Amino acid sequence: MDQLNKTGTLLPTTCTVDTGYRFAYYQVSYSLIFVLSLASNGLVVWHLCLVPRAPTSTAVYIANLAAVDLFFAMSFPLRIYYYHNLHRDNTWSPGSTFCQLTFALKYVSLYGGIFFLACIGVDRYLAVVHPLQHRLRSAGAARALSAAIWSLVLALSLTLPVLLSAASPGHRTCLLDPALPQQQRLIVGALGLVQAAFLLPALLLFCSYGAVLRVLRGKAHRLHCRRHTLAVIYVVLGVFLLCFAPYHINLLGYTLTHLGLWPSCGLAKVTATLHPVVLSLASANCCLNPLVYYFSSGMLHRHKGGSTGGSYSVTIIFKSEPVSHV
Repeated sequence: MDQLNKTGTLLPTTCTVDTGYRFAYYQVSYSLIFVLSLASNGLVVWHLCLVPRAPTSTAVYIANLAAVDLFFAMSFPLRIYYYHNLHRDNTWSPGSTFCQLTFALKYVSLYGGIFFLACIGVDRYLAVVHPLQHRLRSAGAARALSAAIWSLVLALSLTLPVLLSAASPGHRTCLLDPALPQQQRLIVGALGLVQAAFLLPALLLFCSYGAVLRVLRGKAHRLHCRRHTLAVIYVVLGVFLLCFAPYHINLLGYTLTHLGLWPSCGLAKVTATLHPVVLSLASANCCLNPLVYYFSSGMLHRHKGGSTGGSYSVTIIFKSEPVSHV
């Protein structure tokens, strides 16, 4: 969707706005996000690798989310180079393969992060609402689900370049031209795909945390403990909504107006102006996910039990919450 060719837009010339600044803006914002994400997620991975812990579903999802974030961070140099090239020459010279790889990496990382955040939400739901369903929260089940998510995200992300190559005459596969009927159908299909990839996990996340909130409010927790637990949930949902919701809402209006399917000149101008900002917010998710690790996942440690026995007990330590043994 970020590849829409502005020269081929179906909007009247009076409805377009000058967004030439976006190339320089992306270079600056992505450089900052790259540095912050690499540092913060590198610390998370370092901690996950060095601190002894039991293999739990929570640990599996956190490790995969950290891997997605690092994967995302490593794609930023490609995207910075992409926008640097467009800013300098207003053309794309390295070739369509490099261009499509850049955007495929973006979608793998973006929607992989969304899916694993949803997994963490469902994992918390099972732990609080259905604590006896331990088989669903086993490390093996989490690994299988994580593998399925990686496969799904890779398949979805690679589908767009393949379809775009087939629908692009003249091998100009780096820019989508909405004036071409075959590419307009592709754009609409891709829009539906990315919206579903956001809305379905979002619905799952909200339903899961809604059920958790009802259970927490119905049980006799200590007031101090309950406040911190609720704060954890609000932080997770806040990060999710701040990063992903503005991007997908704006993307819907941006694409439909540029395709001529929603004839609103004012909306076209607003969404075109906001697009670089909300896209940067979505990308900044990889910088904010370490907050999710800190507040919601807890730290898993293994403690040796007894002075003579060789047994071990796993302790889950949650921030500002009592210690529980499982």
